[in-house]
Amino acid sequence: MKKTAKIGLWVNRQSAEYFWGHGQDLFQLYVEEVLGHAGIPYARFDDAETLESYEPDIIVVLHPGEKEEDLNRLEQWARRGATLISYGGLNRMAGRLGCTRFAIRDAVYGDLSELSYAQGIPVLRAVSSDPWMVSEKSDIPVQADGVLCRLRKAGAEAAAAVLEFPLGAGRLIRWNVDIPANIVMLQQGGGPVVQDGIPAPDGTGAVDEGILKADDRCELDWNEDRSVTETGMPYFDTPHADWWREVIVRQLMEEADALGLSLPFLDYWPEGVHQVAMISHDSDFNVEEAARTTLSVLQYNGVRSTWCMIEPGYSSSLYKEIQAAGHELAFHFNALEQENGIWSAEEFTRQLNVIRSTSGSPIVSNKNHYTRFEGWGELYEWCELNGIEADQTRGPSKKGNVGFPFGSCHPYYPIARSHERNRLYRVLQIGFLTQDLEHPTLSDVSVIAPFLEKVSEVRGVAHFLFHQQHIHNLKQVRHALSLAVETAKRLGYVFWTSEEITRWEQARRAAVLRVGADGILIAENLPQGAVLRLPLNAEADPSASRTEIRFGRPCAEAASSVKTAAE
Repeated sequence: MKKTAKIGLWVNRQSAEYFWGHGQDLFQLYVEEVLGHAGIPYARFDDAETLESYEPDIIVVLHPGEKEEDLNRLEQWARRGATLISYGGLNRMAGRLGCTRFAIRDAVYGDLSELSYAQGIPVLRAVSSDPWMVSEKSDIPVQADGVLCRLRKAGAEAAAAVLEFPLGAGRLIRWNVDIPANIVMLQQGGGPVVQDGIPAPDGTGAVDEGILKADDRCELDWNEDRSVTETGMPYFDTPHADWWREVIVRQLMEEADALGLSLPFLDYWPEGVHQVAMISHDSDFNVEEAARTTLSVLQYNGVRSTWCMIEPGYSSSLYKEIQAAGHELAFHFNALEQENGIWSAEEFTRQLNVIRSTSGSPIVSNKNHYTRFEGWGELYEWCELNGIEADQTRGPSKKGNVGFPFGSCHPYYPIARSHERNRLYRVLQIGFLTQDLEHPTLSDVSVIAPFLEKVSEVRGVAHFLFHQQHIHNLKQVRHALSLAVETAKRLGYVFWTSEEITRWEQARRAAVLRVGADGILIAENLPQGAVLRLPLNAEADPSASRTEIRFGRPCAEAASSVKTAAE
């Protein structure tokens, strides 16, 4: 039985404090969120001696520092036999490794098909890159894999995607893309929302209407990153951030395998659940007749949903009917100026208190009206202060930017900026794909199948938004909701509420996975139904009993190779 790879994340705390003190973000720290969500065991270190005593097999370099002693330390770790992985950075080492750093100011697309572990991963957009070029005079053997292309998927080749340097008994692997920072920028934008975004050239995405929204900071390209359905509906077709997450995890599994080790992980969903879908509603206008129509449609389709309530909300009796049917009551914060809404912490709290008081529900989820959004993280701060544990605001507001405008369909925790030391907000983001299919001004049902297919590929959440008023007033929207449910169920999806997704993710994150001195994974505090999996060799039979494809390779249930805390 293979031992478990010990993964150490290295952060030079003294250098990190210097960077934060000068207003510099360290989005490389987002690797912790990536591994936490993927259920990968790891240990983070900000003290070199403690890391060395742990003797990690793989060291992920998050922030090493810029001093000569910092770089010498990295080289020593590699020469002693460790595998080091860095996502960009290390630029003062370029010369000693026979490389030259050069600048690319534009977005690039990474074709990773040369990498054995990246098979099946599409060409991926990176908002920025930090490439090295191998010097022609270099006598250091360097393995270069993958290609970064400028501006377009078929653009001019700019650099290799990843470089590998043999150093003594170990290796240094440096990506020419800062993968974690790119995940952050795809999910949360390249900066704060302070002005209108760039509209779609075909007129299908007029985000420049004078209303600040989440999709005003979309880092995808209107022309390069959209596909069109058979009925002509444009959509962002690739969850780029989710696939970049997979690249990180797949590489770690590959490197562990190369060392003769394994990397067990906690699967995304509980036993018996392959895929999760979600339906939410925004109660705009609070028409109770529309709510009762919605209740009837949901009952007919056999699904429960999340009802985001805008002030003043419904009557007490209707709230009781909704909850009795098993649905979740949530909050719909209104900061739309055209409706006298105000973007402020005080107004967020006031409106939420009204909904909590009138509904009698604790309310743990929110979605902003019209996807209103400003700045970077103040919404999440307001959520934290008011006991809101999940937000659904990050989704498309226009017909032409449905799909994956923020590169993700997975639930994730967003990251704060440097003034908060790039901590993770304690608010789970569960974005949505589209709203009110078959509404005259929005997309049609031709997007349902590709959305469900793309979500299934990365095992995220297929979240559809339907407003009660449109379910009530438009027969075609009622049909679209039913078709979305029918198609999802046929493909093996189960429907959860926002709160259920949040509670499950919280329970997964509370599990403790650590590697014992004997190299066996120790699992503590696992939630009921949790499935630990063990990656097998790529040649293993994926049809074997209780074997599933995860992260591009066959994976078996790992109970026999894992200790519980009591053992």
